Amino acid sequence: MKELNAKIHPMFSINNKTTFFCGDCVDLLKQIPDESVDLVITSPPYNIGKEYEKKIDIEQYVLQQTEIINECVRTIKDSGSICWQVGNYVNKGSIIPLDSLLFPIFLNAKLKMRNRIVWHFEHGLHCKNRFSGRYETIVWFTKTDNYKFNLDPVRVPQKYPKKKYFKGPKAGQYSCNPLGKNPGDLWIFPNVKHNHVEKTIHPCQFPVELAERLVLSLTDKNDLVLDPFAGVGTTAVAAIKNKRKSANAETKKEYFEIAQKRIVLASQGKLPIRSMNKSIYNPDENLLKNKNPDQTTIFDMENV
Repeated sequence: MKELNAKIHPMFSINNKTTFFCGDCVDLLKQIPDESVDLVITSPPYNIGKEYEKKIDIEQYVLQQTEIINECVRTIKDSGSICWQVGNYVNKGSIIPLDSLLFPIFLNAKLKMRNRIVWHFEHGLHCKNRFSGRYETIVWFTKTDNYKFNLDPVRVPQKYPKKKYFKGPKAGQYSCNPLGKNPGDLWIFPNVKHNHVEKTIHPCQFPVELAERLVLSLTDKNDLVLDPFAGVGTTAVAAIKNKRKSANAETKKEYFEIAQKRIVLASQGKLPIRSMNKSIYNPDENLLKNKNPDQTTIFDMENV
């Protein structure tokens, strides 16, 4: 099979900059050698009947996830990580947090949880019989204690950047890291809805910023990032933007084709992306300043 594009390969090779497989992720995973992946980032179907999934019994869903998670664990290096981004399974108005349902799978694979990250957003479906859901979670596991974690690239602005020690041997010196603070385990940035600059036809697309924060903190340049449920290629875009390699799989051809276009634009530095650490849109503030709230960034691809 010929390459789909000079930078997109349909079958896996450890030398590929970008692999994007159109088909079942299990078939892609079988191509990947043991302990060759540095980071897995993905958001699997939630088994709620979206257009890209067939709703099945929850027991069958857990078995399906078990097979894929175990295969992903096999591919991860000892220094690697796996990040599973999920929401809630909803059945007749009753919810089950998927991270709690899937936690035993990771535990049985002898992984160690490092964080349960809460991603908060302001927009979504409005509920009438319970409080509207406005968060999802990212569970981060590692294979060993010898894992990569780079905090400096993902630091966020200090709340009080000019605060200084007022007594003791450091009196007069700045009391906070000049590069910024740890972003913590509560991440607040918009989900990708109709007016988001990254929006495609995918109904549950996650933002590049989410994947990018994980890519920057848990990998180094030229490391390999795997996304078995790639959708429209957000993880691949985050990898390209930050000079990492990626391997991706997607079953729905329509999403696969959109992902290819996004990857090509990203490789050219032409894909519109919401800037990392950009302030959340405040309608009152923007009205006062008479600014356009939909500011975007085209990232610089020089030397990629």
